[in-house]
Amino acid sequence: MTSAVLSTPAPPVTAAPSARRAVRRWLFVVAALVVAMVAVGGATRLTGSGLSITEWKPVTGAVPPLSAAAWEQEFAKYRATPQYQLLNKGISLSEFQVIYGWEWGHRFLGRLLGLAFFLPLVWFWWTGRLDRRLGLGLLGLGLLGGLQGAVGWIMVASGLQPGMTAVAPIKLMLHLTLASLIYAGLVWFATGLDREADERIPGRLRVTAAALAGLVLLQIALGGLVAGSKAGLTYNTWPLMDGALIPPLSGLFAVTPWIENFVDNVALVQFNHRLVAYLLLAVALLHLIDARRTAPRTRAERRAGVMLGLVAAQALLGITTLLLAVPLWAGLAHQVAAMLVLGMAVVHARLGTLFRA
Repeated sequence: MTSAVLSTPAPPVTAAPSARRAVRRWLFVVAALVVAMVAVGGATRLTGSGLSITEWKPVTGAVPPLSAAAWEQEFAKYRATPQYQLLNKGISLSEFQVIYGWEWGHRFLGRLLGLAFFLPLVWFWWTGRLDRRLGLGLLGLGLLGGLQGAVGWIMVASGLQPGMTAVAPIKLMLHLTLASLIYAGLVWFATGLDREADERIPGRLRVTAAALAGLVLLQIALGGLVAGSKAGLTYNTWPLMDGALIPPLSGLFAVTPWIENFVDNVALVQFNHRLVAYLLLAVALLHLIDARRTAPRTRAERRAGVMLGLVAAQALLGITTLLLAVPLWAGLAHQVAAMLVLGMAVVHARLGTLFRA
């Protein structure tokens, strides 16, 4: 290995005090709560429950209906929505309570997540356990979380418009992507807190590790479009799609204007998701080959192997989900696994920035 491929080493990382370990544990707990939030959100979408609560009440909405009269009032609001009129007309109160419970649970978990983040953040900052840079970075994540709540309501409101029976796909994609960015930020900060430094590795490996994380984020965003447009319920074959490896352009760009195909055309939406999956798998494989050649028997090489394994497993799970036409268990497993792949990609990229002199 020549010095030409090596970056200038960072200063040695000192041992972590107990206070910093506490901050790191807290951040990983909050990251786990984000994964739980994504999982419950996925269940809410797959069960068609997301439009059951028709108002946004950040404070008073924390308390569910507690009386028969309160339940009847909520049910009456839902019966006025297009989703009820066009899809669920005639459902019973008990059936409504089930879908209401999913959406209420999703919103309640969001409130719990906010408290689990901001209360310890204030405490750690007040007691001097956060330096200025880390504190401001975490505050930025907190503000992004507040934006996420507002985007969530904007998304729900899009599904309450006349003629709509589900939320707008582009808004669901934005909602999921923001959650993924928050999760990635939490893992990034937690991983960088006083961890043991990596071995000295070629700068190219750190670049491709970061590229892998970016590709996973892109794939999650495209998955949000697939979910929002219900593109997974069509073209349920693999490796062929509509009888061909590459569907005809007339089908992929059937919508006018052409730019809307990337959001509204289920054929192109699903095809793009497949293409990025292939690209992600190829990059992960090449990254591992490069790591074994240029940095053998290092932690970076082992993480590259784990990344390839996770990406391959997620691809197989995605194919299974498609072939089975998105049953609840497979859809949820695929969504949660995507967050685990993202978490590993961020850990790999972050640790690659810490290395010995």
